[in-house]
Amino acid sequence: MEDLTRRCHSVSRRRLMAGAMGAMALPIATPGFGKSIETPATPADEGFMRLAIAEAALGDYPFGAVIVSDGEVLARGRNLGKLQQDPTAHGEMVAIRKFLADHGPEKLKGTTLYTSGESCPMCMGAIVWCGIGRVVYGASIAELATKIGQIMVTDADIAAKTPFADIAITGGVLAPEAMALFK
Repeated sequence: MEDLTRRCHSVSRRRLMAGAMGAMALPIATPGFGKSIETPATPADEGFMRLAIAEAALGDYPFGAVIVSDGEVLARGRNLGKLQQDPTAHGEMVAIRKFLADHGPEKLKGTTLYTSGESCPMCMGAIVWCGIGRVVYGASIAELATKIGQIMVTDADIAAKTPFADIAITGGVLAPEAMALFK
């Protein structure tokens, strides 16, 4: 019986230590630990955004994206949800898939993704996991919600909850032109 009591106390101490260690890790998992770095638009941003908006004009829904590295467009995408009967075929996802097929995952790290509309949580999650370093969007989630249903979570919200990555975000580039695609 004494041996059983000793084992029970040992288990309790282990659980207590595990709980304490977990509590020490809590600040790492709290919202606001990751960073989105709000950056101003550059002169080149408008030109690349015009390309994303041109892609959006050709999509099933008016969303388009381009991925840029060192001033060169390496992938383009537009919403193909209806055509491909794939609800994940958002402009950003199509561009990311094309980039990966042509260049592989390592070259994707640190690139800039231009998108005509602020990314949904699925797309922003993919952007984070791919290591894309900067997102530039046209119309914001709030603006898009005036035209279509949206999940009201911003790119900055997701970036703030991503403790392992810093993501530069620039919003509102040519937003009126992006919104004009919604009729």
